[in-house]
Amino acid sequence: MTTESTALYDVPGPSARRRHLLYGVASTAVILALAGWILYLLFDTGQFTSVKWSPFLYEGIQELLLRGLGNTLKAFACASVLSLALGAVLACGRLSDHRVLRWASTLFVEFFRAMPVLVMIFFVFVALKVQPLPALVTGLTLYNGSVLAEVFRTGVHSVARGQGEAAYALGMRKTQVMTYVLVPQAVRAMLPAIISQLVVALKDTSLGFLITYEEFLHAGKLIASNLDYDLPFIPVVLVISPIYIGMCMLLSWFATWVARRERRDPRAKAADVAPAGWGGPPPGGR
Repeated sequence: MTTESTALYDVPGPSARRRHLLYGVASTAVILALAGWILYLLFDTGQFTSVKWSPFLYEGIQELLLRGLGNTLKAFACASVLSLALGAVLACGRLSDHRVLRWASTLFVEFFRAMPVLVMIFFVFVALKVQPLPALVTGLTLYNGSVLAEVFRTGVHSVARGQGEAAYALGMRKTQVMTYVLVPQAVRAMLPAIISQLVVALKDTSLGFLITYEEFLHAGKLIASNLDYDLPFIPVVLVISPIYIGMCMLLSWFATWVARRERRDPRAKAADVAPAGWGGPPPGGR
């Protein structure tokens, strides 16, 4: 079996593979020991007793969690769509040939990318007196849209320079070059970064509880603070965290599915070419 080096590292040899196996076994043992110690502490403090988990069987608690989850998904859907749109507009501005438009887009991107998300959310909610959902969506859109603008711009620049030059040589305008040549090729390079930023937007929706937006984390906080027995903080975390992790994993799975679907796109396959052969004498030949 032959080995080939990759762009990131050289394929390890036999001794390196044995060393990596040893590191993997030791790391796994440490992780399992840490997980066992955490489980021991949870059982020792009575976090898995029925009295702490029985409230989740109540219909009112379930409706509160579902309503919070729905509000989280609503805020995420609005923020993600608006962030993608704003990022595309700002990226077009940064790639523009007009200096004023390029400078204005750069100033906008750098300002809102450096501004903390929580500060923007509070400013819109308190200073502008906007309702919680629009305030949360506005803060998430301004920040994530600015980050995605840089992702889009970098993705377009990652395409081989000759692609654009060939399109210009065919007489295409810049809009056509971007639409039909550069952007379709850049999407595959941009997709992992886009999904990562959308995962950030999904997690940042939890900041909504600070402005009394009734999202998923806010629902968990209400459950933990309004029950009469010892605050079930750990059970609430154990219920909410896997759902957040599952939603983030679902986004990653969707990105993988889209990438595989693009690779199977028949339009991306090479056209069949007839085998080379003698085509007869040229016109006027003997």
